[in-house]
Amino acid sequence: FTEAKPFHLMFKTFAGPVEDSGAVCYLRPETAQGMFTNFANVMTTARLKPPFGIAQVGKSFRNEITPGNFVFRTREFEQMEMEFFVPPDEADKWFDYWVQQRHEWYIKLGMSSDSLRLRPHDAEELSHYSSGTTDVEYDFPWGWGELEGIANRGNYDLTQHANASGEKLEYFDQTSGERYVPHVIEPAAGATRTMMAFLLAAYTEDEIGGEARTVLRLHPRIAPYKVAVLPLSKKDTLTPLARSVHAQLAEFWMTDYDETQSIGRRYRRQDEVGTPLCVTVDFESLEDHAVTIRDRDTAEQVRVPVAELVATVRTKLGF
Repeated sequence: FTEAKPFHLMFKTFAGPVEDSGAVCYLRPETAQGMFTNFANVMTTARLKPPFGIAQVGKSFRNEITPGNFVFRTREFEQMEMEFFVPPDEADKWFDYWVQQRHEWYIKLGMSSDSLRLRPHDAEELSHYSSGTTDVEYDFPWGWGELEGIANRGNYDLTQHANASGEKLEYFDQTSGERYVPHVIEPAAGATRTMMAFLLAAYTEDEIGGEARTVLRLHPRIAPYKVAVLPLSKKDTLTPLARSVHAQLAEFWMTDYDETQSIGRRYRRQDEVGTPLCVTVDFESLEDHAVTIRDRDTAEQVRVPVAELVATVRTKLGF
């Protein structure tokens, strides 16, 4: 072994034009601390009392020694965190609640329960501030990996910020006359690696009519486009109606409009990006004022009057 060398997990930089010791700063390794410092502001201005949460999505930076597995471990990443402030005697109850809620969230958005597991941390794994931590893990091609950690952080963070700033970060219950520093339950997820897991779970290769296809079976809520409008032809006779149908749908959902190449190729393109529904406008539509809705997963097609299109799409998507 070589001699030990200093290593810092946070990225060091300088704020301002002068690079001296007074200008040293660090890129944040997590989004959490900004929410702790804003605890009193949010509680006062929004007139809240525990239990309540502050959530944030943002960039974090860590000087990882061994980044790898594509976007699973990177030095710059997107993070989703929530600090949920609770009365001290309710911390264990809320910890169990958020572990189950976060586990179910992945399943509701399309992951198989067989590909997910909850892994409580052993005592020697726990962070110094945590009385309990459970990871939500996904079975990646290289093995199980963490998507999210749910931690019972106690009152450690609020207490440390209060000691350093001299400002009280506590809640006074006027009904009971009790004053306390809330405990915190923190679900913290990696948004980048979570999206990769959703893509892996959704990627499918199957066969329709003797033809192989690639399809992303994304849950409609996380599909980039919810609907695609596909006029059968680029002829001027179809375009006005197709554009009108697109405008109706785009008012409610992210909607694509594609009129290039054959209808079969366009179906395949939408399958590959995970669009749940395709709406085809054909020449019959000019006569019967109806369109065809194609389902991504089953490839089944149904004819629907234009007047009922929005209601039908809402039912099929579920929102």
